[in-house]
Amino acid sequence: MSVIRTILTIVLIIVSVILTVIVLMQEGKQDGLGAIAGTSETYWGKNKGRSMEGRLVKATALLVAVLFVLCILLDMSLF
Repeated sequence: MSVIRTILTIVLIIVSVILTVIVLMQEGKQDGLGAIAGTSETYWGKNKGRSMEGRLVKATALLVAVLFVLCILLDMSLF
């Protein structure tokens, strides 16, 4: 059973590193002075889900869920 625990620990470390890189790749969420002038409602602002930024947000959510499940599994001491 310790082999499974070792594999899960390695996967946890890999997911943690990938999650850190993806979070650092994301842009800031502040609109700055553009929000005052209304320039934040551009084509890219409305269609962020289809852009690279949208994919990074989805990947972040997925990796956080995987990280959460791995942490719970490793904490249960089943392996």
